[in-house]
Amino acid sequence: MSEQRYGETAFDDLMSTVEFRVAERPHITVDGEICRSCTTKACVHACPANLFVPTSDGGILFNYEQCFECGTCYQVCNAEGAITWTYPEGGQGVVFRRG
Repeated sequence: MSEQRYGETAFDDLMSTVEFRVAERPHITVDGEICRSCTTKACVHACPANLFVPTSDGGILFNYEQCFECGTCYQVCNAEGAITWTYPEGGQGVVFRRG
């Protein structure tokens, strides 16, 4: 059972209620060529969903389908143009179910 604090639902419990409605157009795109020159790979360490995976050739694999839409990757990326982030199309993305 997950820990509850301050009367709010614990993160693990909240995420178990998530439905990911995947749009045909990704709301985040990653330019692998720009990522190859990145030395920090901050997105790999900062993404709470662990969606960024470094490849052996220095690039990044990214799976937008399980994205929380938090924008953390976009904020920590230090390579201009490497990550393009927009809101998902209407009716797509993360949907939290109640009850």
